[in-house]
Amino acid sequence: MASLSLLQITDPHILPDADETFLGINTEHYFHAVLELALAEHPRFDLILLTGDLAQHPAPASYQRIMNRLEATRMPCVCLPGNHDDYELMRQIFSTREVSCQKQVLLGDWQLICLNSQIPGAPGGRLSKQELLFLEKCLSDHPARHALVAVHHHCLESGSAWMDTMMIENSHELWAIVHQYSQVKAITTGHIHQTMDTANGSVRVLGTPSTCFQFKPASKTFSLDTAAPGYRLIKLHTDGRIESGITRLSEPLIGLQVNTTGY
Repeated sequence: MASLSLLQITDPHILPDADETFLGINTEHYFHAVLELALAEHPRFDLILLTGDLAQHPAPASYQRIMNRLEATRMPCVCLPGNHDDYELMRQIFSTREVSCQKQVLLGDWQLICLNSQIPGAPGGRLSKQELLFLEKCLSDHPARHALVAVHHHCLESGSAWMDTMMIENSHELWAIVHQYSQVKAITTGHIHQTMDTANGSVRVLGTPSTCFQFKPASKTFSLDTAAPGYRLIKLHTDGRIESGITRLSEPLIGLQVNTTGY
């Protein structure tokens, strides 16, 4: 297989009622619109990856509707938690053969390693000792496989001061492990509601727009952007190369309350 094709979507912030709005917009509408755009442009993915904040106010109904939509793709889907999620509830509902919270996925010459950066009750991120040990075990057990790491919170500064108070607070421990294993090619994240494509040494670091509202880049304080929702396509090549890019909806966000001071 020349390459593997992954779809990353993140931070849909689905509400308990499908008709509810959040910051003036119907988040569920845009979640469906982004997924439909991705599937129209790329009819088949080897994996669909959801990197957290699937629900704004976690409820069985929210996760069940997400589950139903993902099941309809008939593609393998892996979901990891964000700071707004109820991880235990996610694991109960996303528990089918195609849709799961699986933490390690072996894909051809690659492995995907999903980490939980939740601090229960807090907006920021941290990797527990258990998560760090899990990462190291996955890497040491499969030295011949290239590795893509997925986590909700960002592990490098985004350039927005208010957002960077919520990055993985022990990211130095993450990087200490990653830099020991040359097979780690990239880390991809959610949470920042904007694009990031940078590097730490030889490791590419990706951030992906939300499927709903975006945060304004390089902001000192909370600020919403008018950029459209989008998704990230990740192509993993057998030689360890990664190709990746962002595609956004052409339609504008309808009703977004851009002057709000928080959420």
